[in-house]
Amino acid sequence: MYIQLNSQVIYYEHLGEGEKTLILLHGNGEDHTIFDELCQKLSQDFDIYALDSRGQGLSATPKEYHYEDMADDVLNLISSLSIKNPAIFGFSDGGIVALLAEIKSPGSFSHIIAAGANTTPDALSFGARREIKREFKKTGSPLSELMLKEPHISFDALSTISCPTLLLGGQKDLISQKEFKKMEDAIGNSTLEILSGEDHGSYVIHSAKTTPKIKEFILGI
Repeated sequence: MYIQLNSQVIYYEHLGEGEKTLILLHGNGEDHTIFDELCQKLSQDFDIYALDSRGQGLSATPKEYHYEDMADDVLNLISSLSIKNPAIFGFSDGGIVALLAEIKSPGSFSHIIAAGANTTPDALSFGARREIKREFKKTGSPLSELMLKEPHISFDALSTISCPTLLLGGQKDLISQKEFKKMEDAIGNSTLEILSGEDHGSYVIHSAKTTPKIKEFILGI
């Protein structure tokens, strides 16, 4: 389904039979279909909105890419559809956007799960930054450029997040575990879990591995 949010057209899928609403946000250069397997497992327990971020998937292409604008898209969608007290699961760029949305509009979410998120490009491994720079030089992709220039989330800003927050990272993640720990320290009501044997996206992209963690963290089951 398409929705006009101010000047931005966003595509989203709406599915599920549960009473609790869950918003899903994918990572850089992906779309909502990375959550297909997860949605199959969660559809009986959640009312799910899986979004395509601006310029990705079936959503319209903007003139510029900024995480702050993507956070506004999420908040505008919540307002436009009168979604009440949703939880949100964001992977990589989606995790950044989820955190920014709560910082911009405190109390927007009942729970946040941020998987593989970072507060600064400097938290990316040297190898990851080198590969992204190579990709940007080759293609000029604004999405690659985005990862090299943003985000810039201060730990003071993170400290304003008060809703229960679960931070997930892979043992072999391209985000440093030091970064994850700093985020946990900054967000008062947060828990960090480093997943053994997993890389940046192996437990999220076309995977239902996080199903029990999501259900336990948000629903307590």
